[in-house]
Amino acid sequence: MQDERYGHPVFFFIYLRINYLLMTEKEKCAAGLLYDANYDQELINERIACKDLCLEYNGLKNSDTQKREELIKRIVGKTKDNICIEPSFWCDYGYNIEVGENFYANHNLVILDCAPVKFGNNVFIGPNCSFYTAGHPLDAQRRNKGLEYAHPITVGDNVWLGGNVVILPGISIGNNSVIGAGSVVTKNIPDNVVAVGNPCRVVKNITEEN
Repeated sequence: MQDERYGHPVFFFIYLRINYLLMTEKEKCAAGLLYDANYDQELINERIACKDLCLEYNGLKNSDTQKREELIKRIVGKTKDNICIEPSFWCDYGYNIEVGENFYANHNLVILDCAPVKFGNNVFIGPNCSFYTAGHPLDAQRRNKGLEYAHPITVGDNVWLGGNVVILPGISIGNNSVIGAGSVVTKNIPDNVVAVGNPCRVVKNITEEN
């Protein structure tokens, strides 16, 4: 929608273009715009620092519970007290991840948190699950330049995801819902349902009876 302050649509387009050019790549990413993910040094440095911490975390002994807890809370941007993520765990930046109380993720969790990824309370995640906020242009020329976009992912309270689930950019999963093992979630999932498949579809409602 055109902003009336800029009159003619051409002037509005020029304003948007100049504003885009003045933004950092990190600002473009936060705005959901195409940005340079692969060649921007600020983002490269942040990913390197985060992955170094992930590598350190994944190398800790399971018996070293105190250090594991301290380090995972350094990696993840915002957490409650009770959080358990089994190694190995990988993410891109860490600071875009928010985790609620009583969070458990089994082995081989991958979160590409170029955009915010928010988990509610009492979320249980099976092994080999992946959360991808990042997407790439269909146009090969722009894709080959390293451009991508990022859309946030939100997981509600009391959600259980089976093993090998993949969540794509921009997806929301409602409260109290269950995602069956092996599902690829390409559309939003409402509250209080069981959803399975590729693409993931609702198969039944969760009621007091079941």
